[in-house]
Amino acid sequence: MAHIDYYFTTLSPYAYLAGERLEEIADRHGASITYRPLDIMQLFPRTGGQAPKDRHPSRRAYRDQELPRQARKLEMALNLQPAHWPTNAAPSSYAIIAAQEAGGGDMGKLVHSILRACWLEERDIAEDEVIRDCLQAAGFDPALADSGLLSGAETYAANLERAVADNVFGAPFYVVDTGQSFWGQDRLADLDLHLAGKL
Repeated sequence: MAHIDYYFTTLSPYAYLAGERLEEIADRHGASITYRPLDIMQLFPRTGGQAPKDRHPSRRAYRDQELPRQARKLEMALNLQPAHWPTNAAPSSYAIIAAQEAGGGDMGKLVHSILRACWLEERDIAEDEVIRDCLQAAGFDPALADSGLLSGAETYAANLERAVADNVFGAPFYVVDTGQSFWGQDRLADLDLHLAGKL
């Protein structure tokens, strides 16, 4: 059975556009997933990248075209300039880490609900109330938003180090235990083919 390490940030519009397709693909092929939220702003400089605000205007202009284009292609609503972005990704990331450890809910639904809160619902994913709502909607104990902060911080930092070791440089990024990596929500079809033994 294949295993996928899913590296992402809860601030990524591209992770939002991935929806729950990763989970559908994993279910189809009997693959397991470890969710590894990380500090993308720390990842960029360590892997040759830049934060969006520091990129050349040509790159920012392309991003402003590409995101709405991908959203239309996927028939997903997207707010290109959400009211609460950027924000502190750590609290929502710690909650995801705690939920994965606790079990009992739907991890794909939790991750997507947090991303949707940012990129569609104009909610601040750094706020405890928003995080608790997302936890509860995905079948987790909302109190997880207030627990395991130290271990969450340790795992969050460890995810960054592991990402660098796994040659991850952006988000979303999918690393399969076969040694194959896939960057971007637009490579999920390739991941599907790879797990089917066709790519």
